[in-house]
Amino acid sequence: MRLNIPAPPRLSRGRNLALLAVFALLAGLLLVWPGRAGAAADPLISRGKPATASSTETSSLAAKNAFDGDPATRWASAEGKDPQWIRVDLGATATISRVRLSWEAAYAKAYRVEVSQDGASWTPLAEEKAGNGGTDEWTGLSGKGRYLRVYGTARATSYGYSLYEAEVYGTVDDGPPPGGAFTVVAAGDIAAQCTASDSGCAHPKTAALAQRIDPKFYLTMGDNQYDDARIADYRAYYDKTWGAFKGKTHPVPGNHETYDPAGAFAGYKAYFGSVAYPQGKSYYSFDEGNWHFVALDSNSFDQSAQIDWLKADLAANRKQCVAAYWHHPLYSSGGHGNDPVSKPVWKILYGAKADLVLNGHDHHYERFAPQDPDGKATADGIVEVVGGMGGAEPYPIEQVQPNSQKRISGQYGVLKLEFTDSGYGWTYVGTDGQVKDTSPKYGCH
Repeated sequence: MRLNIPAPPRLSRGRNLALLAVFALLAGLLLVWPGRAGAAADPLISRGKPATASSTETSSLAAKNAFDGDPATRWASAEGKDPQWIRVDLGATATISRVRLSWEAAYAKAYRVEVSQDGASWTPLAEEKAGNGGTDEWTGLSGKGRYLRVYGTARATSYGYSLYEAEVYGTVDDGPPPGGAFTVVAAGDIAAQCTASDSGCAHPKTAALAQRIDPKFYLTMGDNQYDDARIADYRAYYDKTWGAFKGKTHPVPGNHETYDPAGAFAGYKAYFGSVAYPQGKSYYSFDEGNWHFVALDSNSFDQSAQIDWLKADLAANRKQCVAAYWHHPLYSSGGHGNDPVSKPVWKILYGAKADLVLNGHDHHYERFAPQDPDGKATADGIVEVVGGMGGAEPYPIEQVQPNSQKRISGQYGVLKLEFTDSGYGWTYVGTDGQVKDTSPKYGCH
């Protein structure tokens, strides 16, 4: 049920004591009522959790503002469009008992509160058909899932939808602790030589989508800048879009980074600096949560220095889950096809029980079932994802490879990866904000 609690009336002096006593009694009864907001077994579980939205009016009105606990910040959707939604990832399956929504002047006349386990299939928890703004408090709910969203279907004003705070209360069930979950955005083959003034230019759109998702960090899978990856081109194109979050980006180079007339990687290294060379090499590793991430340079897989480093890095790893990313995929159904240069690296990763490999190079989206380095489907295999739709001209699907489960060409977008302490999954999100594909949920080896 939704509670609308009016302000108390102005009291005459002669009635103050009696009526205040009545209000005190009512307040005491409300606090012990099981469905009443504020009950002891009703903790806030959404504060500071990753949030996304169908749109944002400006970058300063991001989805995360509705879950930061600050009543002065807010999320606002694009103006004049229905429907719109805002979603929070609670980090693990939770039982939801209460939702409190604090609307700005641009409120929803009609909306649904929905819950989902996978972020794709949604179950209604509550519905408002005649909203009047202010604060809506839905209590006595009984929903179970990892994700909760507010789905606005009718605006009350000509503007958009705007929330100061969206608070979700309940209990987190058994599973990975909420603090261990995080979101990553990844893409390859990004900045063509065009700008937002060109309506056909895609990388400004993928950058805007990536920024709206607001992940823990970003990964790029090479060919970040076209055509010759010169520093002047990085500054003219990539920097104007994906450069907005360079400090949160962990890049790797592609073959186009080697074409620079100033020398292989000259522009790449000048632009990214220590972001791309944190360990002084074009390959490196880092940890987040229970995950070990390995960033590799597939232009030099034939050189022993990187192979020796990779073996030592994996031997020293103490994290349960391992993800690696580079440019050239071992398996691909696109124009470039399979690239055997990556097979020795796959063998090393497979021996270390790695879980996930991300690649670019072919300009399409594709996911594969778990497989071994020889292409045999196996439950303990590596999952490979090709995510080369960051902005460069799409390539068609040419020869479908064994174990390929889904292929999308021609629709630009990014990978939105969800990691927990014991597993992962992802969605492929198009620049229109719509989910184009949802992966299975995988556990770490």
